[in-house]
Amino acid sequence: MTANPIRVGTRGSVLATTQAGTIRDALIAAGHPAELVIISTSGDRSMSPVQTIGVGVFTAELRDALLDDRVDIAVHSYKDMPTAPQPGLTIAAVPPREDSRDALVARDGLVLGELPAGSTVGTSAPRRVAQLRALGLGLDVVPLRGNLERRLGRVDSGELDAIILARAGLDRTDRTHRITETLDPLQMLPAPAQGALALECRTSDVDMVALLRTLDDPASHSAVIAERAVLAELEAGCSAPVGALAEVVESTDADGNPIDEISIRGCAAALDGSEVLRASRVGPVEDAEALGRAVAVELIERGAADLMREPEGHHS
Repeated sequence: MTANPIRVGTRGSVLATTQAGTIRDALIAAGHPAELVIISTSGDRSMSPVQTIGVGVFTAELRDALLDDRVDIAVHSYKDMPTAPQPGLTIAAVPPREDSRDALVARDGLVLGELPAGSTVGTSAPRRVAQLRALGLGLDVVPLRGNLERRLGRVDSGELDAIILARAGLDRTDRTHRITETLDPLQMLPAPAQGALALECRTSDVDMVALLRTLDDPASHSAVIAERAVLAELEAGCSAPVGALAEVVESTDADGNPIDEISIRGCAAALDGSEVLRASRVGPVEDAEALGRAVAVELIERGAADLMREPEGHHS
């Protein structure tokens, strides 16, 4: 490994630099000098809804920086990544995952069930929009973009009654106290890979691949592989109304010996909340990808593709 600092590429938001900072600090603690390199992405520069500006808007420029040798590592929010692999690059590690659930930040400390019908709830994700509408609470769901401070400020100012965000982002930026309710996955299944980071580097940089693998958490990595397989099989992007959550659970084999298995749940929803399809599988950890794909196949057989197709002219 070179004596030069390892260049850790990241988006410039407070959340992104906080996340990447944990990786920089871990590398330094292991005896490897490291520094953050801020890369501006098209997703950060646009205020349009993510589903209209395309998959990969938060990752493409980081990947270009890797391929151009401007950074040695890219730290991604895994849920933002396209499902197709990038030639020449390797996701070498998934560090221990933060809480994968969604969180509500509401006025007056309210929980979701206490919000009166007609309350305005901001969220940027079609997945959340669809599942929120499916709960039948009569809420007015409105688009939400901007950095974390701007989103929280819309509740503080009274412009919105509540917003829904990934809990991990609030936890990582010391804003856990803002959460008025952490949403049960039975109410709202998280985005595939929510709360997980992906550490990516050049495939040819074998020393870096080996170094990053020391930061990998196998249970988090297996869970994310299963969840992302649901997305890939559905041929859906990170902004599709698809939820998935996998967990490594302790079980026993036929002889009573302890083994680890993976439990994966997935859902596909109509954007108007009229229907939510759900499927699940449990199996060996080494079959994580196949189990995720099996969940997606069941969803497809039950009509997921038609369900997820956004109605003409609909842009919520």
